[in-house]
Amino acid sequence: MNTFFRGVLLLSAAAFIGECLEFVINVVLARELGDEAFGLYMAILPTMLFVVVLASIELPVSISKLVAEKEPKYHWGVLFNALKLALACALTVMLIAVLVLPHLSVLNNYHTGVKWMLIFLVPVITFSSVAKGYLIGAQQTSKIAIANLLKRAAQLIGLLIVFQLFSLSSDLAIFMALLALKLSELLVLFYLVIVFIRKIGQTKKAYPQKQVSQKEVQKKLLAVSVPTTGLRIFHSITFAVKPFLITKALSNAGMMESVAMIQYGKLAGIAFTIGFFPAFIAHALLVVLIPIVSDAYAKRKYDVLHYYLRLSMLMTMAYGLPVVLVFYFFAEPITTMFFGPSPAAGYLQVLIPYFLFHYCATPLQAYLIGIGLVKDAFLHSLYATTVSFCLMISLGSMPSLQMNGIILGMNMSAVLLTLLHYITICKKLKLNVLMRPGESWLFR
Repeated sequence: MNTFFRGVLLLSAAAFIGECLEFVINVVLARELGDEAFGLYMAILPTMLFVVVLASIELPVSISKLVAEKEPKYHWGVLFNALKLALACALTVMLIAVLVLPHLSVLNNYHTGVKWMLIFLVPVITFSSVAKGYLIGAQQTSKIAIANLLKRAAQLIGLLIVFQLFSLSSDLAIFMALLALKLSELLVLFYLVIVFIRKIGQTKKAYPQKQVSQKEVQKKLLAVSVPTTGLRIFHSITFAVKPFLITKALSNAGMMESVAMIQYGKLAGIAFTIGFFPAFIAHALLVVLIPIVSDAYAKRKYDVLHYYLRLSMLMTMAYGLPVVLVFYFFAEPITTMFFGPSPAAGYLQVLIPYFLFHYCATPLQAYLIGIGLVKDAFLHSLYATTVSFCLMISLGSMPSLQMNGIILGMNMSAVLLTLLHYITICKKLKLNVLMRPGESWLFR
């Protein structure tokens, strides 16, 4: 339990500082690049994020789960086979990137070096993912926290040096900003490799290593990585589609398309930014829970699983409820302080269920991964998104609701997703709806 609390506190603190550094980075970029170039910089980030998702293939999740399940004497065998899989994936994604990126019209407005930077980012992300997965599985959360801080700090220092020493054209300034991000990832890779080598060396000395089946390791890794990567890609696609769906629904309600896009900007750029800020705690819970749950489930320690489920939900409520109450009662002062007077204050108040249930859904997703129900997590997201989109179109098209109808659809998706996760976990662990051992009438 001490490991659990220490891990959550370390990752939460590092994530909080990282969020603050990210805010400063965005301020520096906005000031130095100017409105148009900053817009282009932000526009390329989803493409970079998509490359990162493909390059990592969620290896941190799958490797951490497998390492937690296996005894230390099998760790090197697991990692050796994971590295071979990572190498094959990196080469495949790089080949796809070489063939596809030159033909993407979205990159025509950028420096030619951006395409090559995206290609060479792939192996950095892939092998960082292997090291992160092992360290998470070995419950070395302090090293992950340091890596997260190192990335943001290096990016900020790089940007400050470049913009102080050089006067750059618009396209070159964007390239240098992206290069600072790439070099920060490279620095993190060097740090993780050093930590990885030291830790695995200690493990090999302490425990005589035994070989494991390559086929078994790769099968188990892909069984987690493929659906989890599919889930990330699905979220990326729905995130890209959502603005167009919302503006279409609002246009059907009689709102001008330009006004609808502005309203979406207020929703996503202000209300979401504020509401999701505390989610770093939920992410810390996810990272810490995956190895704990995987290990306990592999050993069939149901009492441990029950305990940490109750504890993680209690912790989520302990920070989530006060946070959303503050958002509800102080929405206008908070939005005005950071963004000036805005209708987003009203959006923030109506979105309270959306944020609270998303805080709950994140540690529940860690449980689904840990007990081998990754496909269920994907299907739950598919069902919740489908219901959400249908409600957003129907309610958002009503002149009497407009944006409130959109938000009601979003709230329903978060509630449905969380309930599906929760009920599935309780059924799998033989708990009733109150998280007590015993069957519930819901699961008969």
